Amino acid sequence: MQQQQQQRRMFTAALLALVFLLAAVSTAEAGKKEKPEKKAKKSDCGEWQWSVCVPTNGDCGLGTREGTRTGAECKQTTKTQKCKIPCNWKKQFGAECKYQFQAWGECDLNTALKTRTGNLKRALHNADCQKTVTISKPCGKLTKPKPQGEFHLLKAA
Repeated sequence: MQQQQQQRRMFTAALLALVFLLAAVSTAEAGKKEKPEKKAKKSDCGEWQWSVCVPTNGDCGLGTREGTRTGAECKQTTKTQKCKIPCNWKKQFGAECKYQFQAWGECDLNTALKTRTGNLKRALHNADCQKTVTISKPCGKLTKPKPQGEFHLLKAA
């Protein structure tokens, strides 16, 4: 008899624990659904419009660009941003224009140059970029095939 009462108590305790656990999970789920969603701030500020990067010294290296936007309630309508213009062949296309280039072509023996084409991958800061560009570089040292020499076999004595 005592054994049956002990089993009933354990069963009742387990059942109460299960009910408590289900109630806790249900309350937690309900709490998640009841949270009010954050309201998106409405702003009449326009998108930033950026000037081209202007180098501080010379025609490449570190520089700045100016940004402007319009809107009656905008806290900031102008700002300056640091930028960099590459000091290599890329500066002719602008630092804001990013291209995906093909492999270098064969060397043109008449000009001693090889070329490759790049397609516009993305334009940063609303830059006005060419859709396709072609670049050239010197071929470098041209290798001439070595003349095949004659082989002589020596007999061992």
